[in-house]
Amino acid sequence: MVEIELKFQVPAERRAAVARAVATPGARTIRLRAQYFDTPDRRLASAGLALRLRQEDDVWVQTLKGRGDGRLVRLEHEVSLGRQADVPRLDIQRHAQTPVGESLLAVLGQHVDGLQAVFETDVLRTHRIVRVQGARVELAHDVGEILAGASRLEVHELEFELKSGALAGLIAVATRWVKRHALWLDVRTKSERGDRLARGLAGGPAVQASPPLLRADMSVDAAQRAITAVCLEQILPNVAELAAGEGRAEHLHQARVGMRRLRSALRLFGDTEGPVWEPQLAALASRLGAARDRDVMSAALRPTLLAAGAPLCELPTAAQSDDAAQALRDVSCTRLLLALLQYAHGAVADEPAEEGAAEQTSIGVLARARIKALHRQLRKDAAAFHDMDDARRHRARKRLKRLRYGVEFVSALYRGREVKRYLACLRPAQEALGQYNDLCVAEAAFRQQAQTDPRAWFAVGWLSAQREPLLETAAQALRKAVATKPPTSSRR
Repeated sequence: MVEIELKFQVPAERRAAVARAVATPGARTIRLRAQYFDTPDRRLASAGLALRLRQEDDVWVQTLKGRGDGRLVRLEHEVSLGRQADVPRLDIQRHAQTPVGESLLAVLGQHVDGLQAVFETDVLRTHRIVRVQGARVELAHDVGEILAGASRLEVHELEFELKSGALAGLIAVATRWVKRHALWLDVRTKSERGDRLARGLAGGPAVQASPPLLRADMSVDAAQRAITAVCLEQILPNVAELAAGEGRAEHLHQARVGMRRLRSALRLFGDTEGPVWEPQLAALASRLGAARDRDVMSAALRPTLLAAGAPLCELPTAAQSDDAAQALRDVSCTRLLLALLQYAHGAVADEPAEEGAAEQTSIGVLARARIKALHRQLRKDAAAFHDMDDARRHRARKRLKRLRYGVEFVSALYRGREVKRYLACLRPAQEALGQYNDLCVAEAAFRQQAQTDPRAWFAVGWLSAQREPLLETAAQALRKAVATKPPTSSRR
């Protein structure tokens, strides 16, 4: 069985209002008490599996869940054990001959007997069905706690599960509630949060990028949706950690990388309905940019300046937009993510271009032309790099990132050796231009700080002295990158 659901965290100031809104006369409230099982070395959690025994009022159910796509879809198999006076015995054979059950056996291997209760959940669920645009959607409001030994974690979540009908109905219902109650999207499951609580971890690992599965004959629209889907696989988990206040600098970095990759795809492969989100993504990236710049200065620049004798105690004052958690809990951010989810899942992602129009619409043909044109533009940028101002150098850096991400997206369409060689030349150039840009951002911030704190002039002078060597390094790296021809040979 496959679950299609969205889960949101309920802000503290909206909890009473959400509880009233869900608890209409047709709603039902049940108590759900569950034990989650894993091996001592957390084999199930590492594989994205959750195995539980749950008492639903007076009925016991054994459930096994799989990770699914990490966005909307989760695999699930459950077996009702009926009413029992005592806690029933866990039996993994109840999930035999199901896809998620086979995954469980493969993960456990010789450790089948090593399963033990790791944490528990105890929640009151108020749920009811709504109908929108021909879809049946279950609303489930969970209030309770996750328990692991002496540790406790409050639960205030609202889930929307598509029972029947089109995805558009699910998105429409969720969007309405987001607008009304400022809910924020959270792809972390109770099992993931419970496992971290049991292990004493403040948050999960940052999620990095993965490539889409494309074919050269896919339509541009289908390829764009597939690319959007894999970008969301990177963006959503990192955003969830940050919005919860449990994210670290690497979560912020990876969330921004995912957004940049998506924006690069929308710009590079354009000409579909997708690019309508470019301004919204740009605005969100800008809000997160100040926080990321501050992380870079704090981790790398400040220690170097202090070692050089800088007479400063604080970095330049952060703007209010530095709060990444606040930006990512904002209604505008959540609505954007929902719109992208609907777009990514709105069409079959492997349909070929229409017959007779492959030259104009296939991703293979379009990608080759767009990558070649962008490479030509970067050759011009490399030739004039020393004569550019910093704003134009920054534009060249953004073109380079767009080129690199674009090649990574369509790498499956070309011979692996050509792609690896080309990317190996682009990465050092992107890093060098990034270092130069970080220096420019820091220098501008300290110049602003110097207007009220004269101590900042030491940093301005020191950063200015680093400019020329970094500029030359960046120019050389860019020239080397564009001296290599982009991949052209199709994979057979």
